[in-house]
Amino acid sequence: MAAGAHRVFVSHLSGVAVFDPNGDQVGRVQDVVAMLRVGGRPPRVLGLVVEVVSRRRIFLPMTRVTGVESGQVITTGVINMRRFEQRATETLVLGELLDRRVRLVEGGEEVTVLDVSIMQLPARRDWEIDKVFVRRGKGGALRRKGETLTVEWSAVTGFSVEEHGQGAESLLATFERLRPADLASVLHHLTPKRRAEVAAALDDDRLADVLEELPEDDQIEILGKLKEERAADVLEAMDPDDAADLLSELPEDDKERLLTLMQPDDAADVRRLLAYEDRTAGGLMTTEPVVLRPDATVADALARVRNPDLSPALAAQVYVCRPPDETPTGKYLGTVHFQRLLRDPPFTLVGRLTDTDLRPLPPHAPLPAVTSYLATYNMVAAPVVDESGSLLGAVTVDDVLDHLLPDDWRETELHHGAPGMSEPPEAADGH
Repeated sequence: MAAGAHRVFVSHLSGVAVFDPNGDQVGRVQDVVAMLRVGGRPPRVLGLVVEVVSRRRIFLPMTRVTGVESGQVITTGVINMRRFEQRATETLVLGELLDRRVRLVEGGEEVTVLDVSIMQLPARRDWEIDKVFVRRGKGGALRRKGETLTVEWSAVTGFSVEEHGQGAESLLATFERLRPADLASVLHHLTPKRRAEVAAALDDDRLADVLEELPEDDQIEILGKLKEERAADVLEAMDPDDAADLLSELPEDDKERLLTLMQPDDAADVRRLLAYEDRTAGGLMTTEPVVLRPDATVADALARVRNPDLSPALAAQVYVCRPPDETPTGKYLGTVHFQRLLRDPPFTLVGRLTDTDLRPLPPHAPLPAVTSYLATYNMVAAPVVDESGSLLGAVTVDDVLDHLLPDDWRETELHHGAPGMSEPPEAADGH
């Protein structure tokens, strides 16, 4: 929003950084909290939902906002760090108003809400919703053909009803640039109905990435609301170790039914992981590390680790094995670290660069042994090799951390606030 302006569309606030007066970032805006009022009066904007560095979502009253300009929000510096809890009289603008089907007062035509704007009242700190950006035409895929227009809040009716027939397209468009972990945080705090709608609207790959970042209860809830064929497709798109972790939480009949619906190769990887104890190297590993034959070149290796779908941990090294190249492989020969690949000419064979001194992990190695291995050798991933010398997979540090942290770590405050911020007394005007 330009300096000096007093109106902003809420979709432009999503993900905007929030700063204190000293210029230190407090967090990022996740939603806008408003209170609907009777008699056609514009809703009052109560505040912002802000996700701070600890991933906790807090409430920032608009009375503590001193500026909304140049793609940032400035606060007074006094913030209540208590976790935000939505009250019955409150509405989340991004999460609950976008995509709502409402009617124009004049003519009664049904339209879809794409955005709303909030305005600061003259000479006051109070804000309210003043305008609604809508699209004419039917909802769903056909609505893109309709005319768009901006009208006064008083020119539409239908916001006071319960969620009904609300799509997820505009909400998804608002959050499309979020990382999977951030979108997972958004989904976790939506109502179950809204969460199911958003999950249904995501494509398989995006939903798979988000599921991997959600707590187990949310994973099970979302998977259970998908049609079985689509649930199997999403499981195929997940990393095999994450898919195995999720399936292990389901009843045996449900697990077997989904595995049967998956592609045989994908299901085989997951079944192998399910055969190992949960907190062992075999249970923690992924079956899709980067595997090369000894006659592959450095150029081949760099091309493989350049794949943007690889996690940084898996891209940190390649594993050299005799054929076959897919896990379980032929004889495991050793590891080539990414830094070594950068130091040698592109035509060098990886078989000449292999580190053979580092012993691999057996699949039955317990979690403490895996943790010690990574810490001792300063590794972000480790090979898992069976008794016959075949590479089964690789354990990455992120999977180890998931098992070391408490089960509810996504809901547990890791810090008491943003850097440089002290815990203030509970504010009378906030949550």
